[in-house]
Amino acid sequence: MDHGERAEELFRQGYNCAQSVLMAFGDVTGLENDTAVKLSSSFGGGLGRMREVCGAVSGASMVLGLVKGYSDPDDLEAKKKHYHLVQEFARRFKEQNGSIICRELLSGVNAQEGRDPEARTAEYYQKRPCPMLCRQAAQIVDELLSL
Repeated sequence: MDHGERAEELFRQGYNCAQSVLMAFGDVTGLENDTAVKLSSSFGGGLGRMREVCGAVSGASMVLGLVKGYSDPDDLEAKKKHYHLVQEFARRFKEQNGSIICRELLSGVNAQEGRDPEARTAEYYQKRPCPMLCRQAAQIVDELLSL
């Protein structure tokens, strides 16, 4: 199973979008599932269900940071290179989906911000693009990590 398939499967198991993408890359990041789940738990639903930046995008950014990020705050070249990588991820994600903003990706779905999470029913999965977005985010990360 590749990272995209794994991310989609994890979302369908009930993990949020950010958790699903970050956990799918455990073999690459070395993060234990419990750490990955907790670290990314706040980013689901576009940051705490506020419908801002898509959680799949946030999860992908965490993977990119763990694998290709910088640690020296004075290394401006490394910082620039990393930001360009994240910007390229966002460009590719937008190209495929039209946005990186949760509320825009869910337009047409009755998905209000700031409410309690919905039950994960068959209807929930039918009306939302989230499983596919998790898959796509992970696939784009794989493409970028292979460059």
